[in-house]
This record gives sequence, structure tokens and C-alpha cells, in this order.
Amino acid sequence: MVNMKMKSIVAGALLGAAVLGVGSFAASAEAGKLEDIQAAGVLKVGTTGDYKPMSYLNKETGAYEGFDTAVCELLGEALGVKVVYVPTTWRELQNDTLAGKFDIAMCGITRTFAREKILSMSKGYLVFGKTILCRKEDAKKFKSEADLNKKSVRVMTNPGGTNEKFAVSNLPDCTHLSHEQNAEIPGLVAEGKADVMITETMEARRYVKDDPRLAAPLIDAPFTKNQFGIMMKQGEQDFLNFVNFFMEEKELDGTLAKLEDKYIK
Repeated sequence: MVNMKMKSIVAGALLGAAVLGVGSFAASAEAGKLEDIQAAGVLKVGTTGDYKPMSYLNKETGAYEGFDTAVCELLGEALGVKVVYVPTTWRELQNDTLAGKFDIAMCGITRTFAREKILSMSKGYLVFGKTILCRKEDAKKFKSEADLNKKSVRVMTNPGGTNEKFAVSNLPDCTHLSHEQNAEIPGLVAEGKADVMITETMEARRYVKDDPRLAAPLIDAPFTKNQFGIMMKQGEQDFLNFVNFFMEEKELDGTLAKLEDKYIK
């Protein structure tokens, strides 16, 4: 009887040790991403580089600019590493993130349930909504979604992003046009090659400032209300925790508000 009890105690101890071992291994694996980035000395950031004023590749200087780019540089400083930008497209953004081509993606990425199901998204930052860009002379034509949802209205979006999804879902009767380079669409609208660009309030505000031919008549009454998020692979909880902590601190100390004043307002 004593031997049976001893065997039971030993077995329980071994099982407990095994569980603890698994827990320790899981904790070690979980902590790996943050440690790997710091050990490598590099934070790889995926960006489409075509979204003013969030993350935009300045072709004259060859450098990335914008709100998200500035935040990434500060995140790199907080981690004590160098930031390296990895080009991607809206069509391939999700797959490239899943494939681990970069540590985070940050270029004006809308938080959505579909993305959160297979990827991790940080807590939201900057509230915005879907709206339109059109030629200034056409501004009075578009007062609602119904005014857009007509065969005669050519609506252009970039493929693979939430702008395209919004247009397909909410404007089934318009004439849909697709253009791979998001940064070129405002110019195409201004030239009359499309009537409307589905975009977001941040981007619309910037392009109206940059191009006097454009207008954003519905900017104060956007179709949706969303937030941006920083995207990464699932299973990197330690790194996600650090990113969320970093963003919360930068909001509290006024850094995000200053960057918003600089790049967006």
C-alpha cells in the first residue's frame, strides 16, 4: 500500500514537472520574438509606402515619410534597434505578414475582424472613416452612398485593401475600377480617368491639401468609423504586449497628438 502511494506521489511529481516544463518551454517560445528582434538589432516593418499621410515612399529622397513611419522609428528606438522597411502591397500584405517577411506591418492598416481572426492587431490608434475623393467641380454631385451607387459613376480603388472591400459591398451598382498603385489614384481622379476614389478621411484630407483639383465633400460625415492597428503574426504575445504598451505611453505623453498635428491635420 505504501509502495502504491509512493508510486502515485512520484508519478504526480513527474507529471507536475512535465507540465511545468511545457509551461517553461511555452513561455520561452512566447518570449522569443521580442528577444530575437533585440538580438538581431533590427525591426523589419512591412509597408505599402503608398498611403499619405501614414506611410509614403518619397521617390525624390528614397525615404519613407508619414505618421506611421515616424511611430516606427520611435518604436525602434524604444527597442534599441534599427528600423528596416520591407515593401509589400495591399494585395499581398496579409500573406506577407503570415509568411514572416517582416516583424510588423504598419502603413494605415484598418483593424478588422477578418484580419484579427488570422493575425494579431494592436490596440487601435487614430479614429477615421471611409469617404471619397472626387474632382472639385463634381463635389455637389455626391451627397450620399446612393449618389455613388450608379453605373455612370466610375469608382476606383486599390486591390486587396479595405477600400476595395467597402466599394464592392456597399456600391454594387457603380462601375468598379481597380488600380494597383494607391498613391496614383488621386491623380487619376483629378485627370478624369475615374470619378471617385474610395479612401479614408486621413488620406482624403492630405490629397485635398496637395491638389487643388480635388475635393472631399463627405469628409465630415464618413461612411464608417474605424481605427488603425499595427499588424503581426499570431503567437507573439510578448511582442504584442510591448507594442501596445509603447503606443499607450506615446498617447499619454502627447507624442501621437504631436505627430497627428504634423502629418494629418
